[in-house]
Amino acid sequence: MGVPEIRNVKQSILDVAKLLVSHKGFSAVGLNEVLQAAQVPKGSFYHYFGSKDAFGVALLDGYFETYLQDMAYIFTTTGLSERQKLDRYWQQWIENQTGETDARKCLAVKLGAEVADLSEPMRLALHRGTAGVIDCLSRSLSRGVQDKSVVLKGDAYHAGHQLYYLWLGASVMAKITGTITPFDHALSMTHTVLMSLP
Repeated sequence: MGVPEIRNVKQSILDVAKLLVSHKGFSAVGLNEVLQAAQVPKGSFYHYFGSKDAFGVALLDGYFETYLQDMAYIFTTTGLSERQKLDRYWQQWIENQTGETDARKCLAVKLGAEVADLSEPMRLALHRGTAGVIDCLSRSLSRGVQDKSVVLKGDAYHAGHQLYYLWLGASVMAKITGTITPFDHALSMTHTVLMSLP
């Protein structure tokens, strides 16, 4: 089997697993279920991943790579103020969390509490990924201060952390309450943090 084919099979496993894990969680999804859905022979899992932990790390790393590419697309859009880009990002967050499909659901929300205590490698992957998201947000906030579309009481780095924690919490509460009300509160608080009206 050539390198491109190995890469394609490995990616196929990860793509299928992302859908299953987004719906059921990491612990509830068995390897046989993933391999059957990906139409890969059962005995070949360890050919692509050294362990279930390594599989989980690859799943999270791939998720955050795509997520950060999506963020970069939003924040490099021309013709918009940085505040408008941030508003677009929050709106996309809400749409992803409230949409019908599991394909774009946030794995940080889904797996954060579940795997952080079970797998140190996966916890570190979550930490790396969320740190990348916070860094992207912080840089956008800094640019917003420069273009005067954002006004912050403190520094952009602190605000980036504050807002990401707020939205992560809102996503969890939206699941618990079965409503979008937590996102309404998150938007209101976000506008307060940015010190300007929506």
